Amino acid sequence: MVMVKNTLSNDDVSRLLTDRSVDARVETAAKLAKQFQQGELSGKERQLAEEIFRLMVRDAEVRVRQSLAIHLKESSALPHDVAVALAQDVDTVALPILQFSKVLTDSDLIEIVRSQGVVKQVAIAKRPDVSASVSDALVETHNQEVVVSLVANDGADISDAALQRVVDDFGADTDVQGSLVQRAKLPVTVTERLLTMVSDQLRHRLVSHHQLSTNVAGDIITQSRERATITLSAGADRDDVEGLVRHLNANQRLTPSIMLRAVCMGDMAFFEAGMAELGEVPLANAQRLIYDGGPIGLKALYDKAKLPEVLFPAIRCAIDVARENAFDGGEQDRERYCRRMIERVLTQYEELGVTFDSPDLEYLLTKMDQLPTTAA
Repeated sequence: MVMVKNTLSNDDVSRLLTDRSVDARVETAAKLAKQFQQGELSGKERQLAEEIFRLMVRDAEVRVRQSLAIHLKESSALPHDVAVALAQDVDTVALPILQFSKVLTDSDLIEIVRSQGVVKQVAIAKRPDVSASVSDALVETHNQEVVVSLVANDGADISDAALQRVVDDFGADTDVQGSLVQRAKLPVTVTERLLTMVSDQLRHRLVSHHQLSTNVAGDIITQSRERATITLSAGADRDDVEGLVRHLNANQRLTPSIMLRAVCMGDMAFFEAGMAELGEVPLANAQRLIYDGGPIGLKALYDKAKLPEVLFPAIRCAIDVARENAFDGGEQDRERYCRRMIERVLTQYEELGVTFDSPDLEYLLTKMDQLPTTAA
């Protein structure tokens, strides 16, 4: 049996020139595109086909342009101008090219992301390979559907900064959370933030999928909870603070680290109530011992509260700073107060020659990095 080569015949060319029916144009577009894609055309035939493509992308009938896009979506030889014209067409024409064509450059894709609608943005987000610069542009759309599609695509190169923006914009969105958790690789910084946001079910998947130890995951969650607790306490009245402290102690969450955070953040009401609770003394007694100018009052209460000896210099120094400084009422008042506090605490440790590997000291260093650089 003799195979007949599937090339344009004289009849095909004649139909292109004379037959105005849509079906004929659609059929011819598909046939020509297949031949072009399969490399069955000679050099001259290929040049002729490219010119025909340029005519067809201006065809008034969507079906003709759609047929062309479907059959040319994976052609590496497709002329760039034809690919761009198809990509900028209506959605039904553009989507195959946007999702699969390797002829489009990053510049082409970014331009379309910034100028076209959500349907096209989602198609680009689903490409087998998405560069970091294109991912940045997609994240900058701030569109939930686009971001979910991008994050769910392990072929997308998404920078750490872009992933942080995703968490900023959609950290509470369960669809985004699920897509982030399922990514093959996730930066530790993003993993840390997600651990404090996601449901118990997603948290379990996050820990197992990204191979976090139970201890590390627990530490991250605890630290985040304690920061949030101190923030909450700062806006409460004293009765509420005392109730919060009792609740924390009953649930074994009135930890040395939260006590250190409280005093370094200037939340003396929480610290006073916490010391009274841990030391099992009346609040008024605890306050007198805390602010005793001599060497024995605070130390006696501290020992009775059974807090770690290694943290006492930080607590002592922080209380001295609190006695000497007050909030000034200006912009970023608390941040600048905390910076002064942390700087003094770290200086105190240096002067005492104390060096140790402590999560609490790491917290102080991290907190300093997060505060404004200006100091009163």
